[in-house]
Amino acid sequence: MVVKILEKSLKDARKEDRLTMGSKQVLNSIKNSKLIVLSQSVKKEMFEKIESDAKKEKIPLVNFQGTSVALGRLCGLQFRISTISFTSIDDANIKSILKDTEAEKTND
Repeated sequence: MVVKILEKSLKDARKEDRLTMGSKQVLNSIKNSKLIVLSQSVKKEMFEKIESDAKKEKIPLVNFQGTSVALGRLCGLQFRISTISFTSIDDANIKSILKDTEAEKTND
């Protein structure tokens, strides 16, 4: 399953405090982001704002095919997280995650 690389990256980043969680926090720290993960629970306006800011900064976006509850669980947390950004992640992991999420979309 695709989510494995993302899940591992999220858990590792969380342990090392290299994540920003929450739509507003991600928006405020977009310049420090390396990769942004958006769940399907993000409101349309917020999604568009993050998407346009991320494009300006050339930050890749991952549309997580699940709710904020599922994204929270992926991080090993008991609460909802609609948006996450990695403040530090290596390029190889970014490429793997993006490749996997693209593959998942074509399989739907």
